[in-house]
Amino acid sequence: MSTPPKAEPPAANGRNIRLINHMLQLQDFIFARDQQQLSMPGSRLSQLDASIQSMLADLPDEVRSHFEKMWKKAGLAIVPISKGVCSACGMMIPVSQVHAVHAADALYHCPSCARYLFFPEAPPRRVPAQKKLRSEPSPVGIARFSSPALMLPKLKAGSRDEVLEQICGAMERQNFVDNGQRLFEEAVRREVIASTAVDQGLAFPHVRGVEGGGLTLALGILPKGVKFSEGSRALTRIVFFMSIPTAASAFYLKLLSGLTKTFREDAARDLLINAETSEELWKALVKTTRLTIT
Repeated sequence: MSTPPKAEPPAANGRNIRLINHMLQLQDFIFARDQQQLSMPGSRLSQLDASIQSMLADLPDEVRSHFEKMWKKAGLAIVPISKGVCSACGMMIPVSQVHAVHAADALYHCPSCARYLFFPEAPPRRVPAQKKLRSEPSPVGIARFSSPALMLPKLKAGSRDEVLEQICGAMERQNFVDNGQRLFEEAVRREVIASTAVDQGLAFPHVRGVEGGGLTLALGILPKGVKFSEGSRALTRIVFFMSIPTAASAFYLKLLSGLTKTFREDAARDLLINAETSEELWKALVKTTRLTIT
């Protein structure tokens, strides 16, 4: 497992920037461990656990205690301010505190949910969706998270980064995010922490902290496959890419669990790989997940 790069700091020079970045990296490691437990039980978990314990030990006692308390209670310990509100609970943050969080001269908590707050620099954002007509039925199953516009069959790419760049570009072109390049950069940074490639030719890359809107899934198919991590001999052919708003973290783990359960089966994977068009790929995804993603 590679050493993670430093999280990109907010636009501030406060004395707590390094501590905030440390907590963000620690939270990324915990999410990576949770994902590994769902998708590849037993694989690399000892390395991730050792990294988590080492990073926890490097926190000041009071910060470590509050971080662990919030993680166990709420699943998130540090969250960004987005448009003046806590991105986890939606609490409006007083303007004076927003400025103080931005300055990063001290650590601040959300007055409502008590999570640590930080001020991000231009995170990827969801493009506002068109309002649904009252007569339209609410989406169910996988349609809650994706659409035919995000189905990418027969991708041609020679590397992991080319795959991610194509998927992120498609998400921007289809108006699901405002900055496909930034989404791509964040996805690559996350892959360096711990590869999201798993057995059976599957990978689950994602970017957390994409503010606005809901959890979004894009699907790319690589008939010839690519190596998704350094030193891997296995080829990845099916790539589920997810953009995850901070408040949707719990939904992400449920979606990941459903996808993992579904595509352990050869027949389900073959339906996706053999799809020729976006419409065929969408129908195959809906069919295979109708019982596992509700």
